[in-house]
Amino acid sequence: MAKPKPPLQWHHSLLLLFLTSLTSLVLHVSTISAQPTNNKSTYIIQIDNTAMPTPFASPQQWYSSKLTSLLLSQQELSNHIIYTYDTAFTGLAASLTPQQADHLYTVDVVIAVFPETTYKPATTRSPRFLGLETPSFTTLSDNAAYGDVIVGVLDTGVWPESPSFNDSGMARVPTRWKGACEMGSAKKGRVWCNRKVIGARSFYKGYEAATGRIDEGREYRSPRDQDGHGTHTAATVAGAAVGGASLLGYARGTARGMAPGARIAAYKVCWAGGCFSSDIMAAVDRAVADGVNVLSISLGGGVASYNRDSLSVAAFGAMEKGVFVSCSAGNGGPDAVSLTNVAPWVATVGASTMDRDFPATVRLGNGKTVAGVSLYKGQRVLAKDRMYPLVYFGSNSSGPDAGSLCLEGTLDPHKVAGKIVVCDRGISPRVQKGQVVKEAGGVGMILANTASNGEELVADSHLLPALAVGATEGNLIKRYATATPNPTANMAFLGTRLGVRPSPVVAAFSSRGPSVLSLDILKPDLIAPGVNILAAWTGDAGPSGLAVDHRRVKFNILSGTSMSCPHVSGVAALLKARHPNWSPSAIKSALMTTAYTHNNNRQPFTDAATGGISDPYAHGAGHINPVQALDPGLVYDIDAQEYYEFLCTQKLSPLQLKVFSNKRTCHKTLASPGDLNYPALSVIFSQDTAVSSLTLHRTVTNVGQPSSSYTVRVSPFKGARVVVKPSALNFTRVNQKLSYEITFRTISRQPAPEFGHLVWKDGVHRVRSPIVLTWLQPL
Repeated sequence: MAKPKPPLQWHHSLLLLFLTSLTSLVLHVSTISAQPTNNKSTYIIQIDNTAMPTPFASPQQWYSSKLTSLLLSQQELSNHIIYTYDTAFTGLAASLTPQQADHLYTVDVVIAVFPETTYKPATTRSPRFLGLETPSFTTLSDNAAYGDVIVGVLDTGVWPESPSFNDSGMARVPTRWKGACEMGSAKKGRVWCNRKVIGARSFYKGYEAATGRIDEGREYRSPRDQDGHGTHTAATVAGAAVGGASLLGYARGTARGMAPGARIAAYKVCWAGGCFSSDIMAAVDRAVADGVNVLSISLGGGVASYNRDSLSVAAFGAMEKGVFVSCSAGNGGPDAVSLTNVAPWVATVGASTMDRDFPATVRLGNGKTVAGVSLYKGQRVLAKDRMYPLVYFGSNSSGPDAGSLCLEGTLDPHKVAGKIVVCDRGISPRVQKGQVVKEAGGVGMILANTASNGEELVADSHLLPALAVGATEGNLIKRYATATPNPTANMAFLGTRLGVRPSPVVAAFSSRGPSVLSLDILKPDLIAPGVNILAAWTGDAGPSGLAVDHRRVKFNILSGTSMSCPHVSGVAALLKARHPNWSPSAIKSALMTTAYTHNNNRQPFTDAATGGISDPYAHGAGHINPVQALDPGLVYDIDAQEYYEFLCTQKLSPLQLKVFSNKRTCHKTLASPGDLNYPALSVIFSQDTAVSSLTLHRTVTNVGQPSSSYTVRVSPFKGARVVVKPSALNFTRVNQKLSYEITFRTISRQPAPEFGHLVWKDGVHRVRSPIVLTWLQPL
C-alpha cells in the first residue's frame, strides 16, 4: 500500500474524538451521516504529538464504540482517514466537510489544518558543462561511498526499464534503507526495483478523494511513470551512464545523471489531474522514514505564508532529520515576485541555458534568413528547392490576439492547407499549436515568441516541420507575412550545435524574486541547467507528450525549472557522499558560495527575457559549480533551531510557530530576519529615513585547511558605505567557527535595489555571497 503504516493508532482515535466533539457542538448525527460526498474535501490536520494519550488496548473496539455516534459503517470511517503522518510531520489527512474542518481549531491538540492544495510538475551535455566528466570527478562519482547516498524523487513515478536505471556494477543496497518497492496490482502497471532504483511508492489517496478512483485502463495506479516527467528528473539526478543516447539523433552522446553512483527512490505523487498536497506530505513523510539523504521536488504551486504552506512545513521536518531538500523555483518568469518554494531551509533552483542548442532557420521569400531552434525529425519533409505560402492570422503587432494563437478550432483549413503558419506563443502548449496547424492541413509552423518570452528559444519535438523564433525575429516574420503580397517561406533543421556563446543565460521562464514572504532572504538560491535537457523517458508517451504522438523514444529533451532542480539534487548527493557529516544548510552554502556569475565570454550573465544583464533576483548566488562546491573552504551553517529563530522574527503567533515544532521555543537570538546565517545578504532599509545604518551578523565554519587566513572584499555601492569587522579571519583548526559583522551606512537612498557581493579569500578558496540593498520608499 502507498499509505505509510501508522505505528500509532491514536491518530485515528483522535480524529474520531474530534469529529464526535463536533457533533455535540454543531451537528446532529443524522446531519453528518447525510452529508453528500461531494461536500467533503481533503484536509491535512497537524496534531501535537506530545499530547498523545495512553494507547488503547483495543483500537478497533474503541472505533466500534464511537462508530455509531458519527458514521453509519466502518467503511465510512476508513474513508474519512486518508493518510497518517509521523516522521517529517505529525498528523493525518482526512476527508471532511468545511464545517468540520473549521471546528477542528477548537480542539486543543490540533495545531493547524491545511486545505488540500494542487501542485504541478513545474542529460548528455549538462554533466560536461558542469565539469563532471573530468577524470578526477568520474572516479569520485564512481566511488563505492556514493552508493550509500539515496535521493528521493517526488514526481510522476519511474519507468524502471530505462537503460538509465541499469544497476550493473552497483553494490548491495545499504542496510539502513527501510523503503519498499510497491509493484502495483495491475499487471500492466507493475514496477520492478534493482540496485539503482531501490524504492518505488505511489501516493494517490488524496488525488482519489478529490477526483474519484483512478481508471486503471487509462492511468497506472502504481509507481510506473506514464507521463515521463518523473523518469526524466530521476535520471537527471542519478541516472547511469548510457552511451549513444539521443532524441531522434539530437544531442547524441553519453547520458548520465549528476550522481551516477547514487541510489534513486521514486515517490509518485503526480497524476493526470495534478499533484495533491496530502499525497506530497505523505511521500515526504515516508521518504524521510525510508532513509533518503536528499529530496528532489520538481513541483510548484502557489505561495502561502510559511506556516500555511504544507510543503514548507514538511520540508522543515525533513531538514530537522538531516535531509537536503531541493525544489524548483517555478516557471513564472520573467515576472517579478513569481517564485514558489521560497522557505529558507529549501534550496530554490532557477533555470539557465547550456552551451548547446538545436539550430533551425527560416528562409523568407524576400531573401532574408531568420534563426530559430527545433527538435523536429519526422516523415514530413519540406522540399529544399520550394517556397511555401506563409500566413499569419494576427494583427501586425508585437502582441498575440485571438487569431494568432493557433488554438484548437480556430484555424480554417481552407486558409491553412499547404501553407506554413505563424503562431504566437501563449495559452496552449507549444507542440499542441503545431498539431492544430497539422490537423488544419498546414505543412509547417513558425512559433513566434511574444514580448513576455523575449529572445529565449526552447526547442520542441514537433509533429510537423516547425521551429521557434525569438520575439524580434518573430515580429520581422509577421510584418513580412502581413505586409507582403503572396509571402513565402521554407525551413531547414540543422541538428545539434555545441560551444554556444554566451552561456549560461538565465532562462526567461525561470521565476524571479524577490520573495514575497521575506525580503530579508534572497531567492532564488541559485540556477542550474534547465533548458533543452536530455534525459530518460517513459515508454508510454511520445516526446511531444501529445496523445496523438505515437513515436516512442528512450530519451527526451525538456525544459523548465523542473529540469534544473534535479541537477542541484544530484550535486547535493555528491557533496553528501564526500562530506557525510555536513548538514543540509552546509551543503546549500557550499553550492551557493562557489557559484559563478559570469558566462563563457567572461561577461556577467544575461537575461534571456531582456537580453540585458541579469541580477540576483533572477540567478540568486549564481550558477552551480560542482567541482568548486566539493571544497568551498568556508560554509554558513544553520541548524534547525536557528531556522526556528528566523520564524520567530516573522510575526507568527505561538500556535503558528507550533506548526514547525512543538518542542522548540524562541530564544530571540536573531536581532532581525536578516541575521539568519544565510549565504546571501539582503539588506532592507525601512521607510523611516531616520534609519541610515544597518548591521548584519554572520558566522562561517572552516571546512578547508586547519590553518587558514581569509581576507574580505566587498563590491562598492552607490547608495551605501560598507564596513566589515573583522576584515580578516584566521582559523587554526577544521570546523572552527568565526563570526563577523557587516554594516551598511546609507549615503544616498536609491530608488531601485542595488546588487553587489562580499567575498572571503585565502588564496585558494573564494567564498562569495551576493548582496542586495533595498531602500523601501517612504509612504
